[in-house]
Amino acid sequence: MYFNIYTCSQNEHNLGGFDMKKLLSVLMAGTMALSLAACGSSSGGDNTFTFASELDIKNLDSCDADDGTSFNAMHAVIDGLMGVDEDGNVTNAIAEEHTVSDDGLTHTFKLRDAKWSNGEPVTAQDFVYAWQRIIKNVGNYAYMMGSDGAHITGADELIAKTNNGEELTQEDLDTLGAKAEDDQTLVVTLTSPVSYFEELMTFPCYYPINEEFAEVQGSGYAKSADAILSNGAFVMESWTPGSTATFVKNEDYWNADQVKLDKLVMNLVQEPTVAAQNFDSGNNDFAPINSDLVDQYKDDDSFITFKEGFLFYIQPNFQNTDLQNLNLRKALSLAIDREDFATNVLKDGSIEANGFVPEDLSIGPNGQDFRDDAKDFTTYDVEAAQTALNQALQELGKSEITLKLMYGTDESPMDTMATYLQNAFTKLDGLNIEMVATTKQDRIYNKQANGEFDLSCTRWGPDYGDATTYLNLMKSDNVNNYGKWVNADYDALMNQISTESNVETRWNLMLQAEELAMNEYVNIPVFQKGTSALENTSVKGLVFRPVGVPYTFNYVSKEA
Repeated sequence: MYFNIYTCSQNEHNLGGFDMKKLLSVLMAGTMALSLAACGSSSGGDNTFTFASELDIKNLDSCDADDGTSFNAMHAVIDGLMGVDEDGNVTNAIAEEHTVSDDGLTHTFKLRDAKWSNGEPVTAQDFVYAWQRIIKNVGNYAYMMGSDGAHITGADELIAKTNNGEELTQEDLDTLGAKAEDDQTLVVTLTSPVSYFEELMTFPCYYPINEEFAEVQGSGYAKSADAILSNGAFVMESWTPGSTATFVKNEDYWNADQVKLDKLVMNLVQEPTVAAQNFDSGNNDFAPINSDLVDQYKDDDSFITFKEGFLFYIQPNFQNTDLQNLNLRKALSLAIDREDFATNVLKDGSIEANGFVPEDLSIGPNGQDFRDDAKDFTTYDVEAAQTALNQALQELGKSEITLKLMYGTDESPMDTMATYLQNAFTKLDGLNIEMVATTKQDRIYNKQANGEFDLSCTRWGPDYGDATTYLNLMKSDNVNNYGKWVNADYDALMNQISTESNVETRWNLMLQAEELAMNEYVNIPVFQKGTSALENTSVKGLVFRPVGVPYTFNYVSKEA
């Protein structure tokens, strides 16, 4: 699901059903027709690229960060085993060579000569330490070491221990199937073949960490500019949370010849209107805008739009006895006019969601997109919604139901979606909606984590180009299953998928899994996000990938 916004060529790259030719799109900037302020250089100078972000950087710790803005900043300074090229294709990064055993269970990576910004070499042990650390610290993406991701031997057992509250010893951690054979050789053993393993290695949770440096920093690791090391294209120069982060070119980067920028600036927590104003005044080179600004800018040469990987959806809390009623969840889904919302309200390239797995994510053995092979599970029908609600009220023995709808005000366009949903739901007689406005951090780490919600407006961006990156979310033991839906048949299907080696059988099992979950209205998909943005027409080479790390700045250049 990745494409390079400004590169002319397109290449097909298929990892585990991930069709780059279909997903890579080319959006070329037009002739310069804007004012000098809009199309000229940013305030940082001709060789500075200034990127606006509506959200802040959480931190640069691959054990903890779990959002796109943090991933963008992290990838600017850290390379993993694999990276992406100018066209968005997965390619070698710190790994100079990668070989796989005939049975697909042993991956051997030979590392190139690369340095951390303190002068120390990047070694295989840096990867071993980082992967053990994320499991030991129960990191947000620890589950991706096991059968919900890379299938590394020993990972599931270690994760089970931490889930039971056990503190892992170093002896325990050494059972993980990631070994430093020598400084330049990393050997990873798996429980099952993973066809998209190389793509996984581009994801931040698999990034290396220099053990000595991290241990000295302690709890402050990666929470400030001087508490993070770089082995990537840039070095973090400064970071004022909620304001600005600046990065300078890493002259010791192994691929420094490909890095054209001298400086990268991230303007943080900029509301879209402010970001657009700063773009017009030449203080931003790239600024995502919201639906309210589309009509104002859609005819400008700097206006671009592209499809993101994010699926926005409603997560019902199955601990709420009312929401355990299937007809109530069905009524909620039927009441949403998704096409109207995407086309007439958002107007930013977003599309209605017809299932829980977005389109342009995964290509099957028959060459079909998952969404084309799967059924459509969403329909707009107010009369049917009212009928389902009436049935739910009768089954629950109630005359009306009140549900709290939670959303983050700092997760645009989550607030727009929540308002639209409130209007849609309150058209149903017998259903009352109370709005609960909060922040993304509070929504996820407090209210959702503690089960303090009825309906949560949430979203998920794919970590890799396979349907399981979404389907795993509904497993009973998945850490992101905040709604606590439990279904033994679904878990059994997902377990089959995780070990099935026949690609056609596995594909059909994934189709079955989505159908089971969608027929139960486990999560209620609303729309697949599109993005509208303003881009300085002198900028080339910004790579956008809707899977994993959203933006790669390594190849950005600015024409005079």
